[in-house]
Amino acid sequence: MTAAGSGGPALGRRRQLSDEVAAHVRDLIMSGQVRHGEFLRLERIAEDLGISVTPVREALLSLRGEGFVTLEPRRGFMPAPLTRQDVQDLFEAQAYFAGELAARAAGRAAASDLDALDRTQALLEEAFAAGDPAGVERANHQFHRLINLRAESPKTAWLLRTVVRYAPRRFYAGIEGWTRASVDDHRLVLAALRAGDAEAARQAMRAHIRHAGTLLVVHLEARGFWPAEPE
Repeated sequence: MTAAGSGGPALGRRRQLSDEVAAHVRDLIMSGQVRHGEFLRLERIAEDLGISVTPVREALLSLRGEGFVTLEPRRGFMPAPLTRQDVQDLFEAQAYFAGELAARAAGRAAASDLDALDRTQALLEEAFAAGDPAGVERANHQFHRLINLRAESPKTAWLLRTVVRYAPRRFYAGIEGWTRASVDDHRLVLAALRAGDAEAARQAMRAHIRHAGTLLVVHLEARGFWPAEPE
């Protein structure tokens, strides 16, 4: 009992670290910084994150189980092929769940919830005007978090989180047009929530997520992520 009890927290921390590494690698792949055909160097990732190689290996094995990376015998891990349709499918799934949560939040949002969203939107716009990508990402995350909490639909929120983890969380601000789109799209979502219009909130949120997906596809195309399509 003593051994199990003392090992529990350590095991939990190791799993958390492995999850964080997996999220980092997903971000690298989904932002186009690494792609199919390029090997993921465990030592390089460990050095970049200031950790040992062990959680990196565990994270890559986990990503292999998800089909996100492949393991080439005696050579190492590389990103699995990722098509335009794959990216569009991920964002379409995200749009569906996020839209449902926004619609449910529209019917439950109190004045205090709307005020909190207004303040968060103001922070987003201030960060955008100041050219502060980290501030934009924080405010964007908080805006969506507030809506998802107010929806009071934990299972749907869990499904959304499962899909969202495949989006490049920390690299959105580096995608051309994303910060401007975030500011403008959030205004439409907020207007629908303030009006208590569930369907408008659903459609505004879905359009917002699809917009982000389109911008990511354009970003990846600009980086030569896929072969040019024939004229």
